Amino acid sequence: MSKMEVKTSLLDNMIGVGDMVLLEPLSEDSFLENLRNRFDHSEIYTYIGSVVISVNPYRSLPIYTSDKVEEYRNRNFYELSPHIYALADEAYHSLRDQDKDQCILITGESGAGKTEASKLVMSYVAAVCGKGQEVNKVKEQLLQSNPVLEGSHLEIESMLTGDPLGGVISNYLLEKSRVVKQPRGERNFHIFYQLLSGASDDTLKKLKLHRDFSKYNYLSLDSAVVNGLDDATNFRTVRNAMQIVGFMEDEVQSVLELVAAVLKLGNIEFKPESRCNGTDESRIKDKNDLKEMCELLGIEQSVLERAFSYRTVEAKMEKVSTTLNVAQAYYARDALAKNLYSRLFTWLVTRINESIKVSNDNSFEQFIINYCNEKLQQIFIELTLREEQEEYVREGIEWTNIEYFNNAIICDLIENNQNGILAMLDEECLRPGTVTDETFLDKLNTVCAEHQHFESRLSKNSKFLNDHSLPHSCFRIQHYAGKVLYRVEGFVDKNNDLLYRDLSQAMFKANHSLIKQLFPEGNPAKVNLKRPPTAGFQFRASVGTLMKNLQTKNPNYIRCIKPNDKKAPHIFTESLVRHQVRYLGLMENVRVRRAGYAFRQAYEPCLERYKMLCKQTWPHWRGPAREGVEVLMANLQVPAEEFSYGRSKIFIRNPRTLFFLEERRRQCLQDLATLIQKIYRGWKCRSHFLLLKKSQIVVAAWYRRYAQQKKYQRIKSATTVVQSYTRGWQARKLLRELKYQKRCEEAATTIAAYWHGTQVRREYRKFFRANAGKKIYNFTIQRIMQKYFLGLKSSLPSMSPIDKTWPTRPYLFLDGVHTELRRIFHLWRCKKYRSQFTEEKKAVYEEKLEASEIFKDKKALYPSSVSQPFKGDYLEISKNPKYQKLNSTVDEKVLLADVVNKINRANGKGTARIFLLTKKSVVLADQKTGQVKASVPLPDLSSVSVSTQSDGFFALKLKEGSASAVKGDFLLSSEHLIEIITKLHRIGATDQEQLNIDISDEFLVQFKQDKVCVKFIQGAPKNGNSVSCKRKNNRLLEVSVPTTA
Repeated sequence: MSKMEVKTSLLDNMIGVGDMVLLEPLSEDSFLENLRNRFDHSEIYTYIGSVVISVNPYRSLPIYTSDKVEEYRNRNFYELSPHIYALADEAYHSLRDQDKDQCILITGESGAGKTEASKLVMSYVAAVCGKGQEVNKVKEQLLQSNPVLEGSHLEIESMLTGDPLGGVISNYLLEKSRVVKQPRGERNFHIFYQLLSGASDDTLKKLKLHRDFSKYNYLSLDSAVVNGLDDATNFRTVRNAMQIVGFMEDEVQSVLELVAAVLKLGNIEFKPESRCNGTDESRIKDKNDLKEMCELLGIEQSVLERAFSYRTVEAKMEKVSTTLNVAQAYYARDALAKNLYSRLFTWLVTRINESIKVSNDNSFEQFIINYCNEKLQQIFIELTLREEQEEYVREGIEWTNIEYFNNAIICDLIENNQNGILAMLDEECLRPGTVTDETFLDKLNTVCAEHQHFESRLSKNSKFLNDHSLPHSCFRIQHYAGKVLYRVEGFVDKNNDLLYRDLSQAMFKANHSLIKQLFPEGNPAKVNLKRPPTAGFQFRASVGTLMKNLQTKNPNYIRCIKPNDKKAPHIFTESLVRHQVRYLGLMENVRVRRAGYAFRQAYEPCLERYKMLCKQTWPHWRGPAREGVEVLMANLQVPAEEFSYGRSKIFIRNPRTLFFLEERRRQCLQDLATLIQKIYRGWKCRSHFLLLKKSQIVVAAWYRRYAQQKKYQRIKSATTVVQSYTRGWQARKLLRELKYQKRCEEAATTIAAYWHGTQVRREYRKFFRANAGKKIYNFTIQRIMQKYFLGLKSSLPSMSPIDKTWPTRPYLFLDGVHTELRRIFHLWRCKKYRSQFTEEKKAVYEEKLEASEIFKDKKALYPSSVSQPFKGDYLEISKNPKYQKLNSTVDEKVLLADVVNKINRANGKGTARIFLLTKKSVVLADQKTGQVKASVPLPDLSSVSVSTQSDGFFALKLKEGSASAVKGDFLLSSEHLIEIITKLHRIGATDQEQLNIDISDEFLVQFKQDKVCVKFIQGAPKNGNSVSCKRKNNRLLEVSVPTTA
């Protein structure tokens, strides 16, 4: 492939604009339209400079193959179409070649594809780094830690060669409130659904769980099943990942027991109960889930039950126990569930580090997430500007200050140690006296009333008289992405995140080893009266640690966008995407990138791409690449203020200039293509002419040779004819002489023979007269028989036993032989035909023969059954997992399995039942559940009654006094009646106790204590020619059978 055919820039064959920095004109609408256009063409990645925007396609795309990895390996970031592999390759090579610590920051809403993006980055790094047994082991452990922790913060440590040595996982933020309550349209943590879907029945039984999601209060049902997400397969992936990371089997079982305990904990419900002193206390409604949870965790049920009903407060040397009402009990239950899952997650992080280490209402949760986004936006703008400034300085380009919105004032509003919202929330939580969400809001109104980014009904920025959209119990913050309304309800409780000491002590008393590790503060020997840090304090410290970590590394960004709330492919909801574009600050990012120079490119690829636009640089430039670019730009008369020359790159200020170059390049490529086509067509025509000329010479030479060959053949043929005539005349002359000589010799021989014959006849005349007639007769008979048998051999009929043809008798005296041979031949071909049968086929024919003996000319349904094969097992009961339980209850081999209708004597209607026939019994089972309803040993059957008509009704009559006769006879209906009765009759014959078959249009059936007459009549077709059964009175069931034509 030539260089002209190789893709050397993301501008080649571009759908929309591959880099938003080049978008012209730049507006929010054009930004969204460009994203939609690329999304509709399956282009899910778009750049903003070095930032990758990833739109979740909610389907598999063929862009993550090993060939794609090789395509992006060791390539320039802007050399190919936008892809997450390009960013991963850039970060990896910066780490390996320049020894710069890298961080890849992946942000976006839930369902935007952040976890999948982290998997792709890690899989790319694993694919391109070195090989070796130890390296492969570390890579596998790092890759498998992702499905276990669903994409936490992972740091990878590598050698100078770029091969991974190990890693450290950090747990900066776990949204543990999701354990007890999920936003609409989202679901709980994946592991709950994966466990219920993918665990084996034996595992679920040990964990005391059921597969039905609806049985657990903590699981959201509206998003329990996600298209394209296989929870069962993912669970097996998690189990395999834990094994690879180094978990022992007992550790895996302990983790699953704690996950199951969280699900059980959500099912514990409370009811109020009044005490004699007038106070209310809570009691557990149903203790079954509590009992099973305690069995899983090894906790005494009474200890945990008391912890849910009482709270013990210790102050100095005093202990005070107070009862919990229903609301407080539910709070304690949810707090325990959140702490149990959160501490389990933290333990998993610590445990994995041991294996991979070198050696819709916006409430508190959304407030915390938005605070984190503010910090990330702040550091993103700072690092982006720093990166731009460093590149300008490195290239010798004059740096001009860029105006942008600095959100430090918003971060200070939230995190200030003196009067920040989080500080005031902590102060309010620690304040003695009555503390409510309203008092917290009052404090905010007092301290933050004059802040320009804070609004409430009582603040000076709220425009109280005009703004009626702001409720009294809410406040509003002007974030960088827009205004967000927060409801203060739950702020204080969620910030406290307090787990009662009684529950911690109850957990520590568990016999479960892992539970003791998760709740060390429950140890009575280590009682700490100091109040634990609040959730806001912990999160602010985590964010601070994260910011310090990111400041020390070279940043790389992936912005994940969710195109629709349905999580369905090919749907792009503009309003949802617009919200995320604002939320992620993408427009601000583009503006910062475009404030200086919109596009930059190294001199070599720039000259290679645009050299055909100038005669001095085309087709080859012999000097330095920079001088070639300067000649090119001067020749194109591009204004000097539109670009600048750096040390190794050219910087283009306006996207219009780049598009001008691309348009000129496109026109030039068209002209070059036309020139190439002209030269190619001329070369092709001349080559065709030369080929025709050469072909004409070859054809002429071959024709001359052909003509000479034909002339030679004619001469040769004439000579041969003359020679043949001469040789023929000579041969005929010689032949005449030889024939004359032979005739003379034959004449002498004939005369001698006649003379010898005369002498012999004279001597033996008497002997010939006495015996000649008999010998002639025998010889004649032998010749006739020989002719008869040879003729019979050539005219034998086919080998089919039903072929009744036979050759006609040639002579009357052969009548007996002719008939006997016909009989012998028929017996022989029948034997040959039978020898081809397998044992199964013989059994089928024997059943068909027995059916004929039982029903032929006796039941109108029989002729229609002749052509139908007897299958026996119509339900495939041994293969169908639906009937696995039923199959296991039957000890003998099932000879026949079918669905029949059991007729109810009360109304004559049928109920579907599974009919099983074995060598020892008849079994009736429920069609839906597979539960056995009746089992009748075959010796208890006295007879079977059927009608003479074309219906499928039959009655199984039981022997009086038998154990099965308590509930009476069975009146059933089946489409395979002939096969059922035949098999019953054959089994009875093998047991040497013949089953009586009663064929009559009127017979009695014993229903418990009463005998009912079943009468069959012919009537007009109803309900589509179906047989109908109606109850006439207590003693009569009438079956109407449609008249057959």
